[in-house]
Amino acid sequence: MEISFGFCAPIFAAPGGRLFRTPNYRELDARTTIDLCRKADGLGYDSLWVADHLMLGKDQAILEGWTTLAALAAATSRARLGVIHQSNLLRHPAMAAKMSATLDQISGGRLIHFYDLGNNDREHRAYGLFWSDVVEERVERMAEALELILALWQAREPVSFQGRFYHLEGAVCQPQPVQKPHPPIWVGETHPSMLRICARWAQGWNTVPVSLETLEQRLQALAAACRAEGRDLAELEISVETQILVAPDRSALRQKLQDMVDLSPSEDLDPELVAFLTGQTEAIPSSLADSYLIGTPDEVEQRIRAYIDRGVSHFLLWFMDAPEAEGLELFAAQVAPRFR
Repeated sequence: MEISFGFCAPIFAAPGGRLFRTPNYRELDARTTIDLCRKADGLGYDSLWVADHLMLGKDQAILEGWTTLAALAAATSRARLGVIHQSNLLRHPAMAAKMSATLDQISGGRLIHFYDLGNNDREHRAYGLFWSDVVEERVERMAEALELILALWQAREPVSFQGRFYHLEGAVCQPQPVQKPHPPIWVGETHPSMLRICARWAQGWNTVPVSLETLEQRLQALAAACRAEGRDLAELEISVETQILVAPDRSALRQKLQDMVDLSPSEDLDPELVAFLTGQTEAIPSSLADSYLIGTPDEVEQRIRAYIDRGVSHFLLWFMDAPEAEGLELFAAQVAPRFR
């Protein structure tokens, strides 16, 4: 099984002891973010990812996902490119089809189309975009959107589409994507209807950070959905999106975490984290160790192998010490080569 490592671009800053995604990023700077992605591409990371939000992090400041992805297509040359959990409700699916086809063209066929139903009502409402509190309606809209997108990507004639939610009259999506029959479609989420969509249309499935035990339960449910659709789970590329903090030793790891906590000293901290930071224990807090990749290169390797043993082949990595590049470089030099 080929193992891939992706770099999640820090397109927002969330400094401090909450330790969420980008806890070492003090202030968002677009050029810093792009330069770090260019470095990841040069270091051999297999994919680059951007989040799909309109308001997130410090001062609610976040770069828009598709615009950033287009910039990365021009700034890089080899890594695959994707939007994590792209919300169907942020863009009309016909426009999403056109945008993704264009991105696949200008990147030379590097797009992964990671599609989602939309899960953040706050930002949809704030921007005056459609939102439904009914999950099944959002799922049905997403399923219809995927049908529409696939039709536009592969059509030889203008597309007219009359669905329950979306309607087209003679739409043309040219040039079509470079990848044939189409760019790989990924789906996330564990809602039964989402698992059915994944089994029916997708080439990949992703999970957010979870423990190994939870991952096994999710994969069992996905396997059942695949069987119901007459597919084998092995046909899907399984990925996990998670945070990572890798350091040469315990002292360096402790110092990195302390530096992040110091960015927002007023925040309440997990008692286990406090015990680790003060040297009362060498054990990494379970709040970090259970779902993330935390530790020395050897410890991170061991954790990755545990996920691989359960079928994961693609890791979408949020480097917690970004925008500093130490973790990015250490992983590329001492961990990734063990899986090549």
